[in-house]
Amino acid sequence: MRRLAIVPVIIVVALGLAFTGRPALAQEHEGGPKKEESFGDKHELALKWANFLVLAGLLGYFIGKNAGPFFAARSAGIRQDMDESLRQREQAEAKAADVDRRLANLEKDIAALRGQSETEAQAEAERMAQQTAAEIVKIQANAEREIASAGKAARMALKRYSAELAMGLAEQKVRARMTPDTEDALVQGFVRNLKP
Repeated sequence: MRRLAIVPVIIVVALGLAFTGRPALAQEHEGGPKKEESFGDKHELALKWANFLVLAGLLGYFIGKNAGPFFAARSAGIRQDMDESLRQREQAEAKAADVDRRLANLEKDIAALRGQSETEAQAEAERMAQQTAAEIVKIQANAEREIASAGKAARMALKRYSAELAMGLAEQKVRARMTPDTEDALVQGFVRNLKP
């Protein structure tokens, strides 16, 4: 890479050396007095051309030597970049396809979740209804037991009260019928039963 950077410098130096006699030629074309060319001028011009040809040959050699590998490396680099770009593009397309697939499945997943939540809500409502019905049955059974117990206690209290009333009424009737003669007859009958 550094060799190729040296090439433009060499070209500029070669052109500068090749045309160092250019001001004299410029005077000739500007209408200055024409001099006849001497052998030294021709020799100098030939040396300049020879110098130019040597520099051009060296430049051609260095360019030919370095340009092939440079352009081959550059082509390989470009080819590698293109392959990398193609690989990244394929990865991006695969990711995009995966995202599209997930988005398509997302709606199905959402619908499935909705259905599942509705099913769970329905099952929960049924479970709550069954639990409520079971609680109602328990409460009714408990209430019936309490009512039966309260009814039994009320009947017992009523029987006791009835017995007390009957006893009181019988006692009043017996007292009303009890006379001293009846009392004596009862005591004598009791005493008779005690004797063997």
